Amino acid sequence: MQFDELRAQCESCTRCGLCQGRTNVVFGMGNPASPVMFVGEGPGQHEDEQGLPFVGRSGQLLDLYLDVIDLDRSKVYIANVVKCRPPQNRDPLPEESETCLYWLRQQYKLIHPKILVCLGRIAAQRLIEPKFSVTRQHGEFIQKGSTWFMGTYHPAALLRNMSQKPTALADFIALRGKIEELCPEVYQGTGK
Repeated sequence: MQFDELRAQCESCTRCGLCQGRTNVVFGMGNPASPVMFVGEGPGQHEDEQGLPFVGRSGQLLDLYLDVIDLDRSKVYIANVVKCRPPQNRDPLPEESETCLYWLRQQYKLIHPKILVCLGRIAAQRLIEPKFSVTRQHGEFIQKGSTWFMGTYHPAALLRNMSQKPTALADFIALRGKIEELCPEVYQGTGK
């Protein structure tokens, strides 16, 4: 399956109840040929309105952290576990996450990232391990197959608890080191 075909199928998805309240499916954005992928939990109000991930206040903070390590959205791929906004920005229910993981797995197969960064507890517990603790394990790299996974704080959590910002920044600095080690071409603008 090609990436555009996958997007078209996802945008017409009605596999779970989240489709009933959505304005837009938030499939993802960025460079699908990038070796670096970021995954959050699900879209919020601004993301639902625009159909793009991380475009609200948490997206501005993510962009700031990316800028600190000399990255921007054009050099990475950004997606979410669920593609439709949960009501009132609640956490996705386990059955919603499980149903929507199909789309993320297909994205992962097509992108085949060398590094995948889980933004927040929900993404880390779905993609790294069910008992992953962001407060204890943030910034650790865990290899699964040919991909290195790292969990860090979700930008929305950092907006609620500013004291965690330096810790998250250290995670991003460690991420830069891992990118330079595994896929330095990201910084040379050549893609994979």
